[in-house]
Amino acid sequence: MILAKLKKVALKLICVSLVAMLVACQSQTQQKAPITPAEQHQQFYQQVMLAAPILPADLTNIAMGEHVVANHAAQFRYKTASDVDYNKAGWQQRVAADWHYFDIPAAKGKLLVIDYQQQGSQLAYRYLANGSQDDLYEPWSSSKIQAFSGAIAKVRATNAKLGARAIIGKSNVADLITSINSYAPFGSADGNSNAIASYFINVAGREYLTKLFADSWLKLNDSRIMFKGAYATDVFTPSTTRWQSIDSDTISSDIAYFTANGDDPAYLGYRCDGCGLTGNKAMTTLAQAEWLKRLASHSREPLTQQPFLHAQDVDVLFNGTGHTDKTAKVGGMMQGISQMITQSLAQVLAPNDTRPAKQVLDELTQGQWRVWQKIGWGPSETRSTTETVMLAHVYLPFVQGGREFTLAAQNSVPGASEENLAATGLQMQANFTQAFKQLLIPNSQ
Repeated sequence: MILAKLKKVALKLICVSLVAMLVACQSQTQQKAPITPAEQHQQFYQQVMLAAPILPADLTNIAMGEHVVANHAAQFRYKTASDVDYNKAGWQQRVAADWHYFDIPAAKGKLLVIDYQQQGSQLAYRYLANGSQDDLYEPWSSSKIQAFSGAIAKVRATNAKLGARAIIGKSNVADLITSINSYAPFGSADGNSNAIASYFINVAGREYLTKLFADSWLKLNDSRIMFKGAYATDVFTPSTTRWQSIDSDTISSDIAYFTANGDDPAYLGYRCDGCGLTGNKAMTTLAQAEWLKRLASHSREPLTQQPFLHAQDVDVLFNGTGHTDKTAKVGGMMQGISQMITQSLAQVLAPNDTRPAKQVLDELTQGQWRVWQKIGWGPSETRSTTETVMLAHVYLPFVQGGREFTLAAQNSVPGASEENLAATGLQMQANFTQAFKQLLIPNSQ
């Protein structure tokens, strides 16, 4: 009897072992094949480029005039606005600059960074690039920032009591600019980024926007730069043309706009005679970065403020202050899609830290870091390329006493296909990582 029981137990053990071996073999055969480069690109596009931004732990609205940018790591000369005199043409030759600072071949992408340093009560700047600061390109949707600030300034010029803290018909302006950046419905905005941005172009007018790059404000004296196009044939139509302040009883029904893009006398077709291959919204990294830098420093730099614009208008653009979406703590450019910049920052500032970028940046900055950004991209049949453009402003409190900089970047790969977008993004992120290493890590240059 005992022998028979032992035989049964042994048989069961053998069967269990065989089953385990079969399961293990089956598991091995069912393991996924190595991920292909095409799949890696698709994952990067979905999970990094197209992803919603990661947000800081502390979303207390830091006023744009309260940044601390001691920049203890600075080893180079910076110049203040008083030193440069931006109101006179040719200021590009007077700024503190190293136009070939970054070890990134121009063939691998265009990149410009305007780095900040506090000097007493004044901000000072140095301009860093990879030799591509004057190269013309199509800015795609990154130029929607210029469209918005130009439109709000035009409204202020019409009625100084009306600005970005307003409602147009039934649409909250802060909701609209957030939807432009997030490409999603937000509060009273429907998520049609192109149509909303085209509305703001049509409020500002293309001649007005183009002149802001020239004598009316930036004084770049580059006749190739223009803002004569749009983003779609559709234009956002508010329920009424009435603008109403959310802070007062101020109301205006006199804020006119072109209901169709072609109604603007200054509108030009994409391949107009003077447009060239870069189309009807041609810009440079210097033009875009300088515009955003002046907005970011608006409260701190009276000498370069955009005409008619108020500090609260910039706050709406950057943070969406006054929005109506009850599910969101912040809006504006803080909701700009993509995680490329944040991933590169975390990788450079903590190269051996494998935690997610949010945890790394939160720990380094007490949760107060900021990345205000607007990305744009698309395939160009005209140029037979696929392109990505990024316009952003970065603030890193407690890192080297506080670091702050504005950047504009553009990348392009051959072949006009949305399948190539990930390739442009991967190239751009590699450039960000290299640039941030040179910018933020002492002695890496």
